Amino acid sequence: MQVSPARYSRSIDWLTVLLYVVLVGLGWVCVYASSYSPDAPANPLSTLSFDKLMAFNWFKQLLWIATAIVLIVILLVVDYKAYDTFAYAMYAGMIVLLLVTMVVARPIAGSRSWLELGPVRLQPAEFAKFTTALAASRFMASINLRYQNWRDQLVLAGITLLPPLLIIASNESGQALVFGALLLAYFREGMSPLILLLLAVAGVILILALLVPKLWLFTAFTVMLLLVLGLNKRVLRHHLVLAVSVWLTVTLMVVGVDFFYNKVLQPHQRQRIEILINPSADPLGKGWNVTQSKIAIGSGGLVGKGFLQGTQTKFDFVPEQSTDFIFCTVGEEFGWIGSLVVIALYLTLLWRIVYVAERQKSVFGRTYGYCVASVLFFHITVNMGMTIGLAPVVGIPLPFFSYGGSSLWSFTVLLFSLLALDAYRKQDLVR
Repeated sequence: MQVSPARYSRSIDWLTVLLYVVLVGLGWVCVYASSYSPDAPANPLSTLSFDKLMAFNWFKQLLWIATAIVLIVILLVVDYKAYDTFAYAMYAGMIVLLLVTMVVARPIAGSRSWLELGPVRLQPAEFAKFTTALAASRFMASINLRYQNWRDQLVLAGITLLPPLLIIASNESGQALVFGALLLAYFREGMSPLILLLLAVAGVILILALLVPKLWLFTAFTVMLLLVLGLNKRVLRHHLVLAVSVWLTVTLMVVGVDFFYNKVLQPHQRQRIEILINPSADPLGKGWNVTQSKIAIGSGGLVGKGFLQGTQTKFDFVPEQSTDFIFCTVGEEFGWIGSLVVIALYLTLLWRIVYVAERQKSVFGRTYGYCVASVLFFHITVNMGMTIGLAPVVGIPLPFFSYGGSSLWSFTVLLFSLLALDAYRKQDLVR
């Protein structure tokens, strides 16, 4: 049964569309503020040629927004079944594109992750999140993770891990980390919480191994094992091998963290960890970005310095302020209240995406909705966290705010593909 245009229009979740419009609009305002120069012409659109306007990030962002609108129309017009039917094909095509990018892309800041198409640069890693979410959702629609079938979980792990491994091979570790957020969507569909718990514990152990002397950790874990075995005779009788195996695994992790840190991680990746642990150790060098970012946000106070009045912005104290550190502009010029409003908008968007995901009538649609929410949640929390020194500077954009066509397009595709599926949800059959 075909849906009339009027009925289809009513089926679109317009609240989510409104949130998108508001966030993109506020993002453009911040891009303009972060690249504003007091010496610029008062009315550049009427006084400067197109070539000269292309030197301004705010003008190029306008063009990206215009193309995103065209992209939205295409996404909503395309038959919603295409997202499910061609999920594996799009995933395979993206794998090929990532491989090609590794070979043909020229190094930019040490990374081979950008394709240059004339004056336009696109980052396939941004769009790999979309195709991976589709492929994983398609696969999970055909299985049931609640039965804990290890073969199915290994296939799902392969679908999820292949793109980030290729992205890491192109020396773009920040974008690769985002794929870990998809575990939240898998957890919703029945993945064992034990996997999330083990990953969290492993992360804590690795962090402790960097901060605490190895001998102390080794002693602490050994004492814990002896206490468990001594106080619980049942563990000693039936789970001795498992307990010792866990102890050996933890010990190897503690001992091996130095090798991983010094031999596996690259210098810039080690610097990011060092900055997170102690950004004040080298405030004029490795810690410059984070230090200046916190100064910019803190200087905004309660209500901010006012639009285009940010001194940290005007004098370029914060590098990459229109991209990775765009949230500094919000904090400095609009203050704590402006930052709170932006955070509230993001939380509302995430709540709405989860709401839309839960009302889907297909496993594919629901899983994909949670994948979208997970990816956006990771980007938002990590990007804001790194601007205030609570997360490592991994170079990922703030959704709908950061300057750049690849990021705006990729987040637009993620969101409006979900809205297209949602508009037709009454036609879906429960799998």
